[in-house]
Amino acid sequence: MQHSLWQSVLGEIELSVSHATFVTWFKNTELLDITDQQVTIAVPNIFAIRQFEVKFNDQIKTILKKNDVTTEKIVYTVKTAGKRTVISRETTATSAQESAVDELISKREPRQNASRPASSTATTGGLNPRYTFDTFIVGSSNDLAYTACQAVAQYPGVKYNPLYLYGGVGLGKTHLMQAVGNEITKHQPESRILYVSSETFVKEFLDSIRFKKKGFSDKYRNVDVLIIDDMQFIAGKEKTQEEFFHTFNALHQNNKQIIISSDKPPKSIPTLTERLRSRFEMGMAIDVQMPDFETRCAILEAKASLSGVELTRETSEYLANNIKTNIRELEGALNQLLAYAEMRGVEPDISTAEGLVGNVRHSRPQHITPKQIIDKTAKHFQLTSPEMCSARRDKHIVTPRQIAMYLLRSELHLSFPKIAGELGRKDHTTAIHSVEKIEKSIKLDFSIREQVAEIREKLYA
Repeated sequence: MQHSLWQSVLGEIELSVSHATFVTWFKNTELLDITDQQVTIAVPNIFAIRQFEVKFNDQIKTILKKNDVTTEKIVYTVKTAGKRTVISRETTATSAQESAVDELISKREPRQNASRPASSTATTGGLNPRYTFDTFIVGSSNDLAYTACQAVAQYPGVKYNPLYLYGGVGLGKTHLMQAVGNEITKHQPESRILYVSSETFVKEFLDSIRFKKKGFSDKYRNVDVLIIDDMQFIAGKEKTQEEFFHTFNALHQNNKQIIISSDKPPKSIPTLTERLRSRFEMGMAIDVQMPDFETRCAILEAKASLSGVELTRETSEYLANNIKTNIRELEGALNQLLAYAEMRGVEPDISTAEGLVGNVRHSRPQHITPKQIIDKTAKHFQLTSPEMCSARRDKHIVTPRQIAMYLLRSELHLSFPKIAGELGRKDHTTAIHSVEKIEKSIKLDFSIREQVAEIREKLYA
């Protein structure tokens, strides 16, 4: 009975949310128990809990009521190996965690109120009001970063300090960081928030030395939230790193929130001083990945909706299938499609999209051969193509060979027997195992994902 009831609930929810949202948050949920006082629902992971609390709880209650189930509260359960973690709707952390948070907040508030007049206005330097949590599309590639950012916005300086987001260009890091700043401004308007790029920090620091300008340290150390974008550009600049080190210490000592973004994890940034690297890693470092197919579709549909246009499912799927590099390129293709459709007075349908995608991807060759993929992969790892196709099982050859198989599958959509044959293998199950392994590694291992991205760029250069 509970299973059929929950399927009815899910059926209604699927009609009211995007496909990507349904797949990400609802697909692996389960109704476990119903009593007069509460309903217990199993959710995929602990990061889903806040989503259900904030976004979906009222909707679930309403649909349950339509199905003759009235409840006072909903308890969310995260199933783990052999045991169950239960978290009620009223809390997203253990009692001990909440007590610690409340205690630290209560300690901070008197200091803040004492040091700042009640009539003071907020300083929200550099924030773009368009970047909010409501306009951010959440998927499996960024749900952890999204949830962590929401926690930081709720408890700045307490949870995940510093928060370090890393990943490729155009994946939404800047959007998330500024959404934190805008959310804090909304609920704590007296907060002083500063968003800058590392380039701006470097330039202002050099100007303060060269022209003996005063106020540099005060600007960066007398804020409640400091958001620094593209931290990788500070690498190699010793004096600037030293100044940021002292700024970091001053803010962190006073429980002020620090949010940093970079294209690499701290340990992968060359010439970054060890003391800065250790401080970046002391909080929470989160990898923001390329959105999956469903999330790309949801992004396209949401962006089109903001422009007052409703894309057909076939059109969004076509664009999502053909543009996989980053969200900026995806948005660029959509903007071209909408602008073309508006100028010509036609619908932005799949046939129009097919004509424009060639222009969006004009720099890419029309045909890539298996030999090119194998040669480029071998060269990237300083191997020869015969070594890649040999029977050798050395680790420094096996991983590049697996990456080549993955690229043959993802870029050329070759069958597994064909992939095995191209790499000199007789058994196609080797190709299946290799592709699955690299698919998994791309999600978990930054270095593998970076290597795959670099080889792709060389293929399409």
